[in-house]
Amino acid sequence: MSQNNESPGEKILANWKKLQNKPFGKQLFSRAVGKMAAYTGTIKALITDLKPGHCQAFLKERRGNKNHLKSIHAVALINLGEVTSGLAVLSGMTSQIRGILTKMEMEYIKKAKGDLTAECICEIPEVADSIDYTVTTTIKDLSDEVVAVGTFYWLLSRKS
Repeated sequence: MSQNNESPGEKILANWKKLQNKPFGKQLFSRAVGKMAAYTGTIKALITDLKPGHCQAFLKERRGNKNHLKSIHAVALINLGEVTSGLAVLSGMTSQIRGILTKMEMEYIKKAKGDLTAECICEIPEVADSIDYTVTTTIKDLSDEVVAVGTFYWLLSRKS
């Protein structure tokens, strides 16, 4: 049996390319990401665009994502930022590179109400041995106002 040497990122990107234009393809892809990273699946984000160094996701306002103040919960926001940053970074990594999230920070700018869009745009770095790599995800509401900005710290290293 032949061994598949694709990285997780390469597999993610291949599945995205296969599903993105199919009926319900983005929903199926997003559900699969949520199954792969079970906690991520709890917010039920919809991935709307993905390519190496870029990910955009949509979060529908729903009861399960809200706090007692009737706005989107802070943890749902950082979860959305994490999955968006992870997909943007990891979709550009080869099978020789692994990525581990080492730190997250979130600046909450205003109450997050209604449906939201998260976007991470980054360069895919060259990884000779091991590097610390920082990316930012911006989360906006439907009026295009920034509600939160997340900074995500990734350790990218070559597999031994």
